Amino acid sequence: MVPNACRIVAHRLPIMDPMPAATLPRHQVRRSRKRAAYDRTLVHAILDAGLLAHVGFSINGQPFVIPMLYARDGDALLLHGAVASRLMRALGNGIEACASITHLDGLVIARSQFNHSANYRSVVVFGRASAITAAAAKAAALERFVEALLPGRTTESRPADRKELAATSVLRLDIVDVSAKLRSGDAEDKAEDLALPYWAGVLPLHQQAREPVANADLDADIAVPASILRCSTDPRFRA
Repeated sequence: MVPNACRIVAHRLPIMDPMPAATLPRHQVRRSRKRAAYDRTLVHAILDAGLLAHVGFSINGQPFVIPMLYARDGDALLLHGAVASRLMRALGNGIEACASITHLDGLVIARSQFNHSANYRSVVVFGRASAITAAAAKAAALERFVEALLPGRTTESRPADRKELAATSVLRLDIVDVSAKLRSGDAEDKAEDLALPYWAGVLPLHQQAREPVANADLDADIAVPASILRCSTDPRFRA
């Protein structure tokens, strides 16, 4: 909450790793290690609770980070985009990639400005993507993608046709290395600040599905389908 103060403290108290950075596993959490987790079951739960990943990679020394919808398929993430996308082609060629997913669960309000924080669940994935090229496999992956985002929607909509499949790049990013990092609970004020007359606590945050809005060109007799109505009870879209 106080960037300048944070920079000063970081300068005065450099972080000392027990091992040189070059020898640490790339997915090992180095700051606030008590918040780290590497259990795949927990990682999968955090991934399944999300919709949007930020995918990072480098092409000829130029770093890119792009937001992408994703779906987990076993121990991999499914990504999709246009075949004409240079970035999708680069990822599909198997370059090293990194994807991060974060749920901001609340703002943590402390008595001191320095100790303000956030409650969150996050995952960082490292791996290489490969293109799914066979038509049947690509169609199945896209159906899996739709079902992960909106369970039941594949039976309520038309599948991709041959032309649409040909125009779509579907990638499978295998999760080679992964770590989770989480924070929950109250603010952590210094003992000498506990008597200060300032409010402290947590402001919970969540994303919420609202009333669906029909297309202007939709036949008025077509009702909102079950997959959309179900979002009101989906844990991803409610408190």
